[in-house]
Amino acid sequence: MDNPVRKVTVRDLSKKKAAKEKIVTITAYDAIMGRLADEAGCDLILVGDSMGNTVLGYQNTIPVTLAESLMLTAAVCRGVKRAMVIGDMPFMSYQINGDDAVRNAGRYLKECGADGVKLEGGRVMLPVIKRLVEAGIPVFGHIGLLPQSVLKDGGYRIHGRSSNEAAALLDDALAVQEAGAFAVTLEGIPAPLSAQISEQLSIPTIGIGAGPHCDGQIQVITDLLGLGGAFLPRHAKLYARLADTVRDAIGTYREDVCAGRFPGEEHSAK
Repeated sequence: MDNPVRKVTVRDLSKKKAAKEKIVTITAYDAIMGRLADEAGCDLILVGDSMGNTVLGYQNTIPVTLAESLMLTAAVCRGVKRAMVIGDMPFMSYQINGDDAVRNAGRYLKECGADGVKLEGGRVMLPVIKRLVEAGIPVFGHIGLLPQSVLKDGGYRIHGRSSNEAAALLDDALAVQEAGAFAVTLEGIPAPLSAQISEQLSIPTIGIGAGPHCDGQIQVITDLLGLGGAFLPRHAKLYARLADTVRDAIGTYREDVCAGRFPGEEHSAK
């Protein structure tokens, strides 16, 4: 009988921060990519609302529904054995009131098998985060550039360059920690500020476009694998060009079918 795989927990992430070991996080949106990210040794897999502009074909994350997020989170959970899986709560699934937030967040754990949820916002979200944590739901915070606020902010931009913004972001980070979150994403924040925040917090910081000083990093899997089209965000590094590989493979399949080379005798029922 195979030994059961031990799941990564929030305590493991805290221990990594204390030991100054980096926490590796990536997004995934289906069971196959979830399994591959898990087998590669990622600590944390986020079923990000970035599904909106990656696999669902939307212009941004705003249109993503709770039903879509729950469906893809459940799929990822079915492919993962070791890594923590976090469901990313979509726009308007937690902002209305605490009762809605608890009810919706609980579905990620009960229906999908997720290990926690992520939501955006700093001090303004302190009561919501606290409610979720009190209900037994692990919360992954998110401050800085908030994709769900892109319309309010007038686009994507770096946050924290002015002294006032930097002070506000530090306060947001401390509030997220005070509310009981187990970790916080720092997105689109100048590296010196993310270093300061990471130093002052006792919970792990996970950076994206926030420099090398965070306790861990997160990347969108389609960016990392070269599946996201021609545009590559500044914060991303291209580790493979799978779009070319996939396109070539499908093209070769098409040619084989058109030429009568596939299916061959070895592919046919006897």
